[in-house]
Amino acid sequence: MRTPYAGYAKSGDYRPHIAHRIIRRQEVILPHATKSGLILLGVINISRRVARSEVPIEETWRLEDLFPTLDEWEAALAAIDSEIAAVARYRGRLGEGADVLLECLEAAETLERRFYHVDLYAYLLLAADGTNPANQAIAGRATAAGARVGAGLSFIEPELLGLSGEVVRQYLEVEPGLRPFRRLLEKTLANKPFVLSLETEATLAALGEVMGAPYTLYERAKSSDMSFKPVSDSSGREVPVSFATYEVMLEKSSDTTLRRNAFASFTKGISAYQNVLGGTFGTEIKKNVVLAKARGFESATHMFLHRQENSIAAYTSLLNIVQEEVAPHMRRYVELRKKVLGLEKIMYCDIEAPLDPEFDPELTFEEAGGHIVEAARVMGKEYADIIHDALAGRWIDRVDNIGKSTGAFCASAYDAHPYILTTWSNRARSMFTLAHELGHAVADVFTTRNQRFANTHMSMFIVEAPSTFNEMVLARHVLSQSGDARVRRWVLMQVLGTYYHDYVRHMIEAELLQRIYDLAEAGTPITASVLSATQGDILNEFWGGLVEVDEGARLTWMRQPHYYMGLYPYTYSAGLTCSTLMAQAIDEEGQPAIDRWLEVLKAGGSVKPLELMRRAGIDLEDPETIRKAVDYVGQLVDEVENSFLEDH
Repeated sequence: MRTPYAGYAKSGDYRPHIAHRIIRRQEVILPHATKSGLILLGVINISRRVARSEVPIEETWRLEDLFPTLDEWEAALAAIDSEIAAVARYRGRLGEGADVLLECLEAAETLERRFYHVDLYAYLLLAADGTNPANQAIAGRATAAGARVGAGLSFIEPELLGLSGEVVRQYLEVEPGLRPFRRLLEKTLANKPFVLSLETEATLAALGEVMGAPYTLYERAKSSDMSFKPVSDSSGREVPVSFATYEVMLEKSSDTTLRRNAFASFTKGISAYQNVLGGTFGTEIKKNVVLAKARGFESATHMFLHRQENSIAAYTSLLNIVQEEVAPHMRRYVELRKKVLGLEKIMYCDIEAPLDPEFDPELTFEEAGGHIVEAARVMGKEYADIIHDALAGRWIDRVDNIGKSTGAFCASAYDAHPYILTTWSNRARSMFTLAHELGHAVADVFTTRNQRFANTHMSMFIVEAPSTFNEMVLARHVLSQSGDARVRRWVLMQVLGTYYHDYVRHMIEAELLQRIYDLAEAGTPITASVLSATQGDILNEFWGGLVEVDEGARLTWMRQPHYYMGLYPYTYSAGLTCSTLMAQAIDEEGQPAIDRWLEVLKAGGSVKPLELMRRAGIDLEDPETIRKAVDYVGQLVDEVENSFLEDH
């Protein structure tokens, strides 16, 4: 998600666009009470979503910290091609000596740093309002420039590998200025078996915009084309349905009639696009299968794990153990819904129905921010101050408006500050989502303060650890502030919401990707019918017949952008495993464990991910490590289940 342009490598293997360097949490939260009348006192009354021009400026991010004016962005974009030329003058010269290599890498890093802001500014404009034609045009221009940047850097890796590992090691010994680039050079040498010719790499890089087309088309269809019919709630009131309102509000409604009617409308709306998006999904899969084969990888999975510097052992342990061993706990949790809510059957849309809808305390953005800052103090002043600065300094875009991107994300900005997109709801789930993204922001700032640009990008494999850790810190703080049994249950259910998203929803996505890649590599064409059938099989296996898997459930492959981001979904389980065990270590050890975690945040991409986690005391290649985290889920379900049994 946040790798630099291939680390001067892997040209064309992914879209050179900021969307692959953000950390996204696909969970949308809508406002509970706003001037636009989205929700009033718990009664759905969606009268009008406001235009971007109507939103209060204090609820938006401050893009002026990137470029004070659009004219200045235009000037920076115009300067990119001359900066590409400044790097190009080193083409064919990397064998001249260590000093030349250092000059080349520094010039390439400068180019990336400057273009990063150009690309990020365009991406954030589009994320704030994707319906604005001007924003679409700006994003398109940035993406095209990104392809030129990738092509301009594509010669570096093949030339480095042409020098031999011994020559590169000698360069490192004689030129101290190269030492900050050691990790980059080590990763480059590790790529040697998989790098194509200089000409082929340049061609693939130039096709970067085309390579990213499946993701672009998916996002465009979801944000601009899909529409859904309004539905009725249990009182006969008509309620509008949109992609965003369904995923965050209607799917979690306590009104079973509304929840199921909305699911039917949502299913009908997305099903109209299943064939075209099935083709889009299939194109993404085929692209990666072909690239993996061309580069000499055993499979697309091996290609993605190589980029993440992860092992097959860690990947398969997470994929298999989490699914197999968390399933019994989550089945009990869903069965509890059936009992407490008095449902005759559990449909897919019932999985996240609130267990205690009458107890969901309201809190303002400011109150939630205060809780998160206070919780963070256990991690030290610098950690807490970063969160305070984010909340006070307009790093966060929290308002809802027409055209705004769904989900939540944190985008890093090395020479400025991170930017967070979310949508505030005055509810606990929104507070935990905010804490999640602020965890990413803290990691970004710590890394920026301690690493140069080439080493800032934490491996995708563990990138969700800082974010979920911040959720754990918040949960422990809130629990410590109240002895009320109902408050405790409320917090535990928020935590279980995180485990559902990261250990169930995202791991089912990971399983789907694994099976679809296996089918594609065996020669099976990937179509909507194949995707739906495979999705249905996975859901039936996981839920063991407890949940009714109907058409809407089988179409869940249409709901996430993660499938267009490499082997991303399973990494949520890696991050949550790390944060679960780290939070427990802090409970047990105190400051020594805190110090180890702060070192993780400072390291960024300067250490291989498995080694970095071992330094924190977590071995992700040990199955028992994963089982210990999964066992904690069982403990949470036990406590929540016993709490409801006591009530009844």
